[in-house]
Amino acid sequence: MSSRRFLGRTLARSQALQLLFQAEATDRTVAEVLNGAYALSDEAPLDDFARELALGADAGRETYDIIISRSSTNWTIDRMPMVDRNLLRMALFEMLEEDDVAVAVTIDEVVELAKAYGTDESPRFVNGLLGRIAEDLEHGVIGPQGYQDEAEPNDEPLAEPQVVSQAGA
Repeated sequence: MSSRRFLGRTLARSQALQLLFQAEATDRTVAEVLNGAYALSDEAPLDDFARELALGADAGRETYDIIISRSSTNWTIDRMPMVDRNLLRMALFEMLEEDDVAVAVTIDEVVELAKAYGTDESPRFVNGLLGRIAEDLEHGVIGPQGYQDEAEPNDEPLAEPQVVSQAGA
């Protein structure tokens, strides 16, 4: 993979997060955000992979929220900072639907975004939760439709995310 493609995927993930954040903050779908005015923190045009990630994470939001909720102990999805939950949704779409990206790469990239956009606790929380989900995915406990019927998610405690203002994220 060329470094240009790697940088492109990193930028695309950042753009996808921004679209997901705008959609949730304005109570719209990503498609509605894309059909109207939206803001990106860089001057680059919207990357096709960013569009795919944002639309996919938004379309699978209900399933991804169930996976996140079942995988997170002591934290409901509503208590998580908006940046964290959108990073988790985006990562889940990529982990479950993108065959050309290794799960470890997805986790590393999303943790870097958590450092850039989240709270001080976000990187550790996001890494821990995605690591738990990746383990369940590897063992066949999770599939594209979520947790299998009889499967129990891993229940080791995670670091608690700090709930802070999401202004400027």
